[in-house]
Amino acid sequence: FLSAKSQTEDRIQGFQIGCDDYITKPFSMEELRLKIEVFLKRDKVNELNAEQINIANAGAYILDMQNFILKIGEEQKKLTQREAMLIDLFFQNHNNLIKREELLLKIWGDDSYFNGRSLDVFVSRIRKYLSKDASLSIENVRSIGFRLNVGVEL
Repeated sequence: FLSAKSQTEDRIQGFQIGCDDYITKPFSMEELRLKIEVFLKRDKVNELNAEQINIANAGAYILDMQNFILKIGEEQKKLTQREAMLIDLFFQNHNNLIKREELLLKIWGDDSYFNGRSLDVFVSRIRKYLSKDASLSIENVRSIGFRLNVGVEL
């Protein structure tokens, strides 16, 4: 806020309704410029953090969830949304067992028989996508679920 109101109650009310900063008149142009720079820097940090949230990795692979791209070195593989979601769940939970029902509910929305068969096809396809890094393997835990093993030899 930039305001002529300088009483404490006015400043408090400004912050209560959502202002990030409160400058009273008269003000210094230098102070205003410096405060604007602070906000612009903060915005850039937030953008970088948002980009990092959309990136997951395991082994030599990097998953760009925003663009549904799986990268290893200079190679890139364009993914479907479901492929990207499944790989993301594996990457976020590597070396941990993920139940079939959890995968089906999070990605397909229900755990019907036909979606279960679809999950098996997707896992098979993802195994091929991840085959260039020998330190990664997707283990099928019969009747329970899957585990992405990272750096673990079976």
